[in-house]
Amino acid sequence: MTALEKWYAFTKSHDRAALWELLHPDAVFESPIVHTPQRGRDITFKYLSSAMQVLGGPGFAYVDEWRNASGVVLEFETVIDGIKINGVDIIGFADDDRIAHFKVMARPLKAINLLHQLMGEQLARP
Repeated sequence: MTALEKWYAFTKSHDRAALWELLHPDAVFESPIVHTPQRGRDITFKYLSSAMQVLGGPGFAYVDEWRNASGVVLEFETVIDGIKINGVDIIGFADDDRIAHFKVMARPLKAINLLHQLMGEQLARP
């Protein structure tokens, strides 16, 4: 499977071990909430696994994708607490076919505020 196929499989299975293996040791995560890039597999894993808990419910769906040789942009939609969230995951792959860079952008502002609250609660859990 390609890294993108593995990512899609993770979004369905929520298999944390599969996510860990998919992340490059030097992975970088960029959030619409946190203003600085989060560097390293450990913190990237924490953010992505938390985001999947918050966003990855039954209504989550990727609705479009754009690819190039080194990455992909995946547009997603979901509804949480009656708020429609629309965003993109911008994923860059390393030469070893693992995720090296993951950037999330989301809209509208009401959704960002909700994500800020829910992600804060999720990240605070042990």
